[in-house]
Amino acid sequence: MKQGIHPTWHQATVTCSCGNSFTVGSTVESLQVDICSKCHPFFTGEMKFVDRQGRVDRFKKKMEAAAKSKEKTATIGKQAKKKQGNQADPQSYKDILRAQKSEMRAGKTS
Repeated sequence: MKQGIHPTWHQATVTCSCGNSFTVGSTVESLQVDICSKCHPFFTGEMKFVDRQGRVDRFKKKMEAAAKSKEKTATIGKQAKKKQGNQADPQSYKDILRAQKSEMRAGKTS
């Protein structure tokens, strides 16, 4: 093994947010973790909800804003359809030409 190229090995103390601490081998002297085997739902059998940095709250706010935006867009769309419903449906240029052509043919035969 070459000398001087490997990091130093420490008995690191791992501290969990639940208060549990234990030692492991690592290149750093101490570690902070949010969940350990003493508080993880897989090992404890109980459901515990962990929300780091308000991520769930931010997601809920985004979903509420999206729902409001969708409602607003739907309301605007309904109002636009209502306005279009009041106006006569405009014909395309092609439809106008067909109508005139059929009128001309009907006029020649009569």
